[in-house]
Amino acid sequence: MASRRGFLAGLMATGLTPRVSWADAGAPAYLAAAQLPGGAYNLFGLTDTGAEVFRLPLPDRGHAAAAHPSRPEAVAFARRPGTFAVVLDCASGRIHATLEAPAGRHFYGHGAFSPGGDILFTPENDFENARGVIGMWDALDGYARIGEFDSGGVGPHDTLLIPGTDVLAVANGGIETHPASGRAKLNIPMMQPNLSYVTIGGELLETVDLPHDYRRNSLRHLSVRDDGLVAFAMQWQGDAADSPPLAGLHRRGGEMRFASADPEGHRRMQGYAGSVSFSDSGDRFAITSPRGGLVQVFSADDAQLVETVESEDVCGVNAGADGFVFTAGTGLISSPGAELSRHAVAWDNHLVRIPSPVRG
Repeated sequence: MASRRGFLAGLMATGLTPRVSWADAGAPAYLAAAQLPGGAYNLFGLTDTGAEVFRLPLPDRGHAAAAHPSRPEAVAFARRPGTFAVVLDCASGRIHATLEAPAGRHFYGHGAFSPGGDILFTPENDFENARGVIGMWDALDGYARIGEFDSGGVGPHDTLLIPGTDVLAVANGGIETHPASGRAKLNIPMMQPNLSYVTIGGELLETVDLPHDYRRNSLRHLSVRDDGLVAFAMQWQGDAADSPPLAGLHRRGGEMRFASADPEGHRRMQGYAGSVSFSDSGDRFAITSPRGGLVQVFSADDAQLVETVESEDVCGVNAGADGFVFTAGTGLISSPGAELSRHAVAWDNHLVRIPSPVRG
């Protein structure tokens, strides 16, 4: 990698700047943040079997990342209620840009690019006004802030672009927070989570509220299939004795379908789904629970439970060659029934996939 970076630097010095792609960063399959044994934080590029391609330092704990659709740039976000995000050039190892949330805002740890990668969208908390916004950053102009629009709810934790469209799906968790109160949740009795669909120009197309009995189920994370089907993961803020579904499916214009497991499985999850992903084929989707050390896999056809996987402190999940790949705080990277690799790090919450056409 070092010689490749030197070669690229030489070309740039002569004014001959090539079109740099993810192949120039070692063609990683995934991005994941982790804490090193000494306490420092890095963003890793990983192969499809979990081998390290690169590691780049982060200023503090990371949560998730957004991969540029063509350039080898990763935007690593601070964990809520952090206000920083760094744009890393994964080919050279340099920091390309640093994003600071505007005054009165904080990030939620996630972001998504427009179809061509010209604009980065970031879910944010307008904490003085208790409303969710989606920030807009110009990726062609050093990631300058160029605007924002309403997310369609409160606490927009995650957002993803629906493939082949200019529409963002937004998981509005419904929870009001304020940096002065740390990570405290300020409105649990009145929270109103929803899933919204908004164009990249800011037009709110559809808002889908959870049923009344599930109003304390905070929508947190999303996965989107190529045909626009959305899988969502939730975190229960109600009575611990209750066992509501922690996952579901939705397609624009339709009704939410909720995925339920057996009572013991719900108890093991402890009301907390940490991440969600469709399988590589799209016929299944999975949610993880680091609290329960458990993965639940459901059919995408009828949202019925089809498999459970045991893995201590598991949280990250994404599509893989054998259906799924999981990361855990123990350093393990695995697929259903198989250990892929193990690292001397504590993987953080999410595993972000870089689409294969981009990597090549």
